[in-house]
Amino acid sequence: MSVSATATATATATARGGSGAPAGGSLVTLVGNPRGGSRTRAVAEAAAAAVGRRTGYDAPGEVVDLSALGPHLLAPGPSAGVEVALELVAEADVLVVASPTYKASYTGLLKAFLDRLPGGALAGTTALPLLVMGDARHALAVELHLRPVLVELGAHVPTPGLALLEAEIPDLGPVLARWADRVAPQVAAADREGSRA
Repeated sequence: MSVSATATATATATARGGSGAPAGGSLVTLVGNPRGGSRTRAVAEAAAAAVGRRTGYDAPGEVVDLSALGPHLLAPGPSAGVEVALELVAEADVLVVASPTYKASYTGLLKAFLDRLPGGALAGTTALPLLVMGDARHALAVELHLRPVLVELGAHVPTPGLALLEAEIPDLGPVLARWADRVAPQVAAADREGSRA
């Protein structure tokens, strides 16, 4: 299921208790690309699947694609779609946060969404930052810009975040496998710690 601007309370009920996740946990992918059907979304879903296979989140997780919610994020009134998306993200056990690189950072769309979350909203969540970029000179942006906002929101953020060059997308499988092999043990350890709390 993908959350869109027309998401309803029914979507929230359906989203809970994703089968295949460890101990009823959930794996959610948050995509901050303003374009629908983006390469960022495809990469993010593949990254979530790679980590999920290694950590027991076998079922496809929920996807919150902000391209459908953009106009509602800055509207003065409440939006059911935005509220459902915020709830899915805040309740995730594992959250893949993906964005294309704009001006050497993540998108303003993603920032507008994350700004809607209260401080500490991601406490108990393991967040995996991912940036897709055209130039390797921006590779540190995932650590210098995206990681700090996730930590500020209370998330546990394993190292390293994924800085993916657009040129690597055609050979995505091996790139994701290497990254997932590095972060999956940290995700599993965080899950174990969370189950003890």
